[in-house]
Amino acid sequence: MATTIFSIMIVLLLLGFPMMIPLIIGAFVGFYSLFGGFGQMETMVQQLVAGIRPASLIAVPMFIFAADIMTRGQSAGRLIDMVMSFVGHVRGGLAVSTAAACTMFGAVSGSTQATVVAVGSPLRPRMLKAGYNDSFVLALIINSADIAFLIPPSIGMIIYGVVSGTSIAELFIAGIGPGLLILVLFSIYSMIYARRNNVPTEPKASWGDRGRAVRGALWPLGFPAIIIGGIYGGIFSPTEAAAACVLYALILEVIVFRELDLKGVYETAKSTGLITAVVFILVAAGAAFSWVISFAQIPQTILGGIGISEMGPIGVLFVISIAFFIGCMFVDPIVVILILVPIFAPVVQSTGLDPVLVGTIITLQVAIGSATPPFGCDIFTAVAVFKRPYIEVIRGTPPFIVILLGVAVALIYFPQIALFLRDLAFKG
Repeated sequence: MATTIFSIMIVLLLLGFPMMIPLIIGAFVGFYSLFGGFGQMETMVQQLVAGIRPASLIAVPMFIFAADIMTRGQSAGRLIDMVMSFVGHVRGGLAVSTAAACTMFGAVSGSTQATVVAVGSPLRPRMLKAGYNDSFVLALIINSADIAFLIPPSIGMIIYGVVSGTSIAELFIAGIGPGLLILVLFSIYSMIYARRNNVPTEPKASWGDRGRAVRGALWPLGFPAIIIGGIYGGIFSPTEAAAACVLYALILEVIVFRELDLKGVYETAKSTGLITAVVFILVAAGAAFSWVISFAQIPQTILGGIGISEMGPIGVLFVISIAFFIGCMFVDPIVVILILVPIFAPVVQSTGLDPVLVGTIITLQVAIGSATPPFGCDIFTAVAVFKRPYIEVIRGTPPFIVILLGVAVALIYFPQIALFLRDLAFKG
């Protein structure tokens, strides 16, 4: 049965159907095979509805809406100006600023694709003018945007938390350490690149300019304060923090900055509704598909075939990392999380691995796969936004992927990179 289900799904994907169709068809084919027909169809409907029932999923459209509002407004530009005023003058400073701006906007939006658009659009022309090669610029933008998957609010972590039953608040805090480590390593590589290629430096900003840039960015910096401070301080749950972010974004862009009017808010809400509908259909279909394959004992068969039960915790983490990395090279990250997390859940539980550590590693691998050829979704976002050939977009990615994979290995051997802040916040 497993061969039939996955063969049908692959054929549908090759025929160009969106991922939700193979998921739904695969679930129904499996259901038919298990029960000999559709006589108990209400069971399948119940599984579809159960997938989108968790209240914590409300945070997903909220964070998407807040990110859309900020992308259309001034928040991204003000964050970029602040970072540039402090490091723009050092060798490679413009590249460091781009990576830092992606990190900061990721802490505001939680979306890699929104980060590519919001940060890449203004900074790519500036980097090209400064003498950076376009393949390096494009690779830096799409890989730095991956940090948005780790720095809270991470939509990927929300989906993982819902599917696995792991605390989303703990996942959010655990993502900060790896995200900052990636930023530091990207910054070092960017400075080495700039020195080797003799990229000229930017003029040094005065302290007066820096002060004005900081004052201009104070409002946008309220977003991570609301999310991290609110959750860490016990004021908000992640879902409540998402709602607070939407309200704060509306106040900022409509009243304070006056960048959006009511018509703009309406158009943004429509866009968010469309994206949310797609995400929730995927979540519902993924839940039904996961139920079918679990009922059929397919995960146990697959994992038993590779002998994962005989591996120790480190071996299990390596297998999980490889599976998610390869999966996200071909399929949307949310779909990979929905399909693979239930498959590995029994092994994670039996080996006693911390689900927060596992979730952080999975989120990192999902982020890496999103920017990795052949079909990483951030690559196609960059192709569409910057109108550059596919080959040019991926040419500069290998050094960044090596760095990201190095961080993934470090997380496996040194889990406190992720768990130190979690333990401090929730178990101190």
